[in-house]
Amino acid sequence: MTMDEKTLRTIIEEVVKEFAAAGDAQGTGAGSATAMATAPSLTEASGDQLEITEEGPAPRGTNPREVVIALAPAFGGRITKTIIGIPHAEVLREICAGIEEEGLTYRFIRVFRTADVGFIAHDAAVLSGSGVGIGIQSRGTTVIHQKDLPPLSNLELFSQSPLIDLATFRAIGKNAARYAKGESPDPVPVVNDQMARPKYQAIAALLHIKETQMCDLNKKTQALRVEYR
Repeated sequence: MTMDEKTLRTIIEEVVKEFAAAGDAQGTGAGSATAMATAPSLTEASGDQLEITEEGPAPRGTNPREVVIALAPAFGGRITKTIIGIPHAEVLREICAGIEEEGLTYRFIRVFRTADVGFIAHDAAVLSGSGVGIGIQSRGTTVIHQKDLPPLSNLELFSQSPLIDLATFRAIGKNAARYAKGESPDPVPVVNDQMARPKYQAIAALLHIKETQMCDLNKKTQALRVEYR
């Protein structure tokens, strides 16, 4: 995905308008923050309808053969694609396929208290029956975590979201499942491009703003039902 000047200008204008609208809403009453935090979560991604439904506070799992997948606040809702334009519907399909290939199951949650992918992934691991979880930001940054590790540590970190393709997401699901089975797999191979950060820095910052705007410190982590229509 090439970020030309016209595309970047359009994104910046959109964010500026949203900030202005949020400022106007704050002046009209206290309900505006709640309205933003509960934005519709049904989205359409590249020909597939991804329907995400909240089902109440997420419980701690007891199944030792599950991997919990934790979505960031805006994933599949306010934001529907990764930083390089991969639909979130395809991202989840590949991660789940990788887990299923290893014979394990998966469960979805959404973390609202933070947009930090390390803490999101750690919350997933803590609630997972296997003690292993995956956290994923809307732009695509992903972490495989284990509940016994400190939040700022992890099993595998995929920090360069512009370099994560569908094959990598599938491999992430497979490795998470292998950790959950008690194995010690080789880390998923990742491409390293020093130019990725400056090239995508502006769009990454804007996506981060959108993600953090959906955080809600007063809302508990939610169990999710994810469907494709």
